[in-house]
Amino acid sequence: MNFVNERISKRIEEIALELTEVFSISDTYGEVEVSEKVYEILKKIPYFTENPNDLFFVNTNDKLGRKSVVAILRGKKQSKNAVVLIGHTDTVGISDYGALAEYANRPYELAERLKNVKLDEASKRDLESGEYLFGRGIFDMKSGDAVIMALLEEISKDLDNLEGNIIFAAVCDEEANSSGMLSVVPKLVELQEKEKFEYLALLDTDYITAEFIGDESKNIYIGTVGKLMPSFFVVGKETHVGESFNGIDPNEISSAIMSRINMNTEFCDIADGEVSLPPISLYQRDQKTEYSVQVGKTSVLYFNYATHTSTPDMVLEKMKKAAFEAFEGVVVKLNEQYKKFCEMSSNRTYKKLPWEARVLTYTELLEKVREEKPQIDEILKKYSEELLKNENIDTRVFAQRMVEKLQATWKDQNPVVVVYFSPPYYPHIYIDGTNPKDKALIDAVDNAVKTTKTDYKLAYKKFFPYISDLSYGAAPKDPAIIAALKNNMPGFGVKYSLPLEDMQKLSLPVLDIGCFGYDAHKFTERVEKKYSFTVTPELVYKTIMNLLKR
Repeated sequence: MNFVNERISKRIEEIALELTEVFSISDTYGEVEVSEKVYEILKKIPYFTENPNDLFFVNTNDKLGRKSVVAILRGKKQSKNAVVLIGHTDTVGISDYGALAEYANRPYELAERLKNVKLDEASKRDLESGEYLFGRGIFDMKSGDAVIMALLEEISKDLDNLEGNIIFAAVCDEEANSSGMLSVVPKLVELQEKEKFEYLALLDTDYITAEFIGDESKNIYIGTVGKLMPSFFVVGKETHVGESFNGIDPNEISSAIMSRINMNTEFCDIADGEVSLPPISLYQRDQKTEYSVQVGKTSVLYFNYATHTSTPDMVLEKMKKAAFEAFEGVVVKLNEQYKKFCEMSSNRTYKKLPWEARVLTYTELLEKVREEKPQIDEILKKYSEELLKNENIDTRVFAQRMVEKLQATWKDQNPVVVVYFSPPYYPHIYIDGTNPKDKALIDAVDNAVKTTKTDYKLAYKKFFPYISDLSYGAAPKDPAIIAALKNNMPGFGVKYSLPLEDMQKLSLPVLDIGCFGYDAHKFTERVEKKYSFTVTPELVYKTIMNLLKR
């Protein structure tokens, strides 16, 4: 297959534009419409006309009726080997386009309108060059979907020479809660067991971009970053502001935890010279519902915690230790300030304040409450059922409420910090080349890069740096790791679920070979046509064929 062929590049652009024309913003009916558009395009391929059972929807069973599309292309040479490809069809919203929102899904019209908008220098340069397509989703990631769909069209023309099988899942809801991929994973396992497929790898074509100013590399990512959401329910001691030393402000403890953890490189993972980003806060708030001159009792905060090697049990211990150090620092500071205050006051004698730093994990707190109330599990079950009556309750709020209920049931109402996990969880996948599938993937990509003639600088990276559905191609198998996650994530299996056993069964090495561009999730979102429509498909095609011919 000749990827310099303008016909193939043109076809990729045609599909990308056709998909972009459908507004498929997460959590809207547009997600259903774009899945139907993907199905409509693929159905026109003669192979799927002749084999209609190899093209089907996988429902998420939500109120919107969202669904993913799965297509199976079977080679005629006898082989059960299969490569799984994924791409998401949803996008973020369009409010950032302002008055140009109605043109956000029409790249060529948008380009004309953007000529009258004051843009940053890089965006203006790229617009004037004519080498980029602008529009919501054209970069993240409908061009990537188009690459796969165009390749399926081409490969289907010569199935006599295809040794193995290609499975493509166009998934919904990646930008929000990954319900598309999470419903596709069990289907992949079902196919694996029914068809006896030997899955070799999971390949995504999600976008790639410069990782820093001056980065000229076009990166191929073998492996992916993971994500955890360590959370802290902080219980202080309420008091009137006129008696401030009689209480302890949960906001101060919360802020100390924030200072200890937020953007602290101590918590970065390093693997093969690649460094995960440090934790960054996603939420911090006290739980007072009204204004008053009472110092509040509780506060909550949680962090985005990127992982390359750290597992849930490891992160839990790190966060527990950091929270204790932060809490202890607050106690020391309060005593120092109270002592100074007493010295400044003529009628006060300093006496050490009663506060002690205490940090418990959710499971540790649960065990303490069980000792007092053996019926606590039934109490929590009934409470969770009450919470679930509100179908729209956020999964993170649900977890927080469960912690709050458990702590309120404990007889000991002294200050404490409870460490737990909020959903979601994305496992990292580290490809170190030590097992045959990892090695085969590394070799397949290496050959694809070496045989692709291009002026672009191609580079390997170990971890796709953006949270993505690639994470669901595998899961830790150590029971202790899984227990640390599930037992410390209130509502796991009730409000929030993962097909962990199916992910463990897949246990696939993963990679991302994406289209290149800039400004995903910004109104200047754009994809570079030359690299994305010529080099990306060649790399994807060669990697697939190298894997299947192993």
